Amino acid sequence: VQLQAFGGGLVQPGGSQRLSCATSGLPFSFTFMAWYRQAPGKQRELVASITSSGTTAYEDFVKGRFTISRDNAKMTVYLQMNMLKPDDTAVYYCNRLRYSGPNWGQGTQVTVSS
Repeated sequence: VQLQAFGGGLVQPGGSQRLSCATSGLPFSFTFMAWYRQAPGKQRELVASITSSGTTAYEDFVKGRFTISRDNAKMTVYLQMNMLKPDDTAVYYCNRLRYSGPNWGQGTQVTVSS
């Protein structure tokens, strides 16, 4: 399984960023996917998830600001992030929902700062 997240960068507070995560080696259309993040000195945490049929769920700290979506034909999952806050600064990863193994692929750094 390969996972490659990209689209991160430096953004000002209140700004927006769209992350993409390209995957391969997964039965993607049937796989529940999620975005996670890990801030410096903290454990990795779940941000948002999407089922194979497109039902979404969000952690409270991003609800109303972030939107997860997927394109099964492209085997890609997206995270639209709006109204970004400094606390959103982290490395963002995509993976299967409830995954706890060692393969986290390449994350993408998002830094929210003025």
